[in-house]
Amino acid sequence: MMSDNHSAHVHGTDEAGSAGWMTAARMLQDTAPVTVPEGASAMTIHVEWEPGDPGTPPHRHSGPAFGYVIEGAVRFELEGEPERIVEAGGTFWEPGGDAIHYQDGNALTDAKTTFVVTMLCAPGKPMLELVDEEELARRIHLRAPRPTN
Repeated sequence: MMSDNHSAHVHGTDEAGSAGWMTAARMLQDTAPVTVPEGASAMTIHVEWEPGDPGTPPHRHSGPAFGYVIEGAVRFELEGEPERIVEAGGTFWEPGGDAIHYQDGNALTDAKTTFVVTMLCAPGKPMLELVDEEELARRIHLRAPRPTN
């Protein structure tokens, strides 16, 4: 159901149309406003990890990223935040910029995990930049404590 805050931004209703649109949408995530620089681009990608796939090596994005897990479970970790598991139907986001994205792999060893992510890319910057071992070592103090299993 749409919140009053979001329905207040709807204009030009059609009396003859279905009212289903008023309950068809469900808020999945709401984040603070994001600044999008002139010349930025956006892309939406579909990711499918095989069982146990660790995902992309440590990296960063030039702009914010907003994701939705379709099936399975994503092992998600951003610099300064503890590792967490985002299950199907859950969302994640990251601010982009300097923060390192340590993990985005499949948390399941017996099933695929798929998610969709929309990323805003700063002008003239790559969508994804891998972080080398030297930088990881320099910034180790910024990584949240690792879980003990």
